[in-house]
Amino acid sequence: MKLKLLDKYILSQVFFSCIGCIIVFMIVWIMPEILLKTVQRTISGVYTVETAAMILLNELPKVLNIALPVGMLLGTLITFDKLSKDSELTVLRGSGFPFSRIILSVVILSVFVMMFNFIIGSKILPVSARKLSALKGGYTSSQFVFPVKNSDDSMNKIIIVSKFDKNFIKDVIVLNFYQNHEKGSSLLNEILVSDYAKYNGESWILNSAKKYLIAENGVFKNTDTVKDVLILENQSAQNAYKLMKYSLFRDRELTNAQIYEYIKLLKQEKMDDEYRFMLNKFIGRFSLFFMCVLFRIL
Repeated sequence: MKLKLLDKYILSQVFFSCIGCIIVFMIVWIMPEILLKTVQRTISGVYTVETAAMILLNELPKVLNIALPVGMLLGTLITFDKLSKDSELTVLRGSGFPFSRIILSVVILSVFVMMFNFIIGSKILPVSARKLSALKGGYTSSQFVFPVKNSDDSMNKIIIVSKFDKNFIKDVIVLNFYQNHEKGSSLLNEILVSDYAKYNGESWILNSAKKYLIAENGVFKNTDTVKDVLILENQSAQNAYKLMKYSLFRDRELTNAQIYEYIKLLKQEKMDDEYRFMLNKFIGRFSLFFMCVLFRIL
């Protein structure tokens, strides 16, 4: 069914106002931050011209993801302010059009923009963010801490990986605890230190680890060297490796499906602080999309 004359008129006014506001907002945002830094690094020789162009191109989805809701708010305000000053809203209300009917086309447009913004945020932005990281030097190794808890939430062990990337797990420290359920806490039992660990898809194995034994009163007992030590196996080993890989990326570099899996793994392994942080980021993604409609109505 074709849009009525009223819908076409309001839709065209709002559409072009929003496009103009989005463009202006993107330019104002890009110029002082992204563009200036990129030009400076290109002049100093850090980036080539081709690299600088690719960086600016991959920065656009991130900027556009925020610019769409704000641009729509400003564009709608400008349009309805103009309609009000020209007494066109007064004429429409006087002709019997309710306010809900006047903004119908605007709400419909905002739904389509919300869907477009959702595609940008969930599909395009993660790809461009990873490309940006690669263009700016790639992923650096990062520390990863994986706590293993018992069913009663007491600590079983803590695995600390000092350096890792997609190809190796290096400088690993494992803190094993006595399981003292009567006291309701876990005391440090032994410390394992190894240059690297191997992951074979089913288990984590320390290579040539040094073992430091500690008595229950906290006094150091003796040291030993063991060739291969199994520290994780089965589901826990798989979850730890997935969590370690996910921790390499920022939240905007993950798709909705990936960040949802990340949240499930964090909850399953009882990593509560990280779970709440990532859940907040995940909810924030959807609230950003609905801002397109909310700003329109406001």
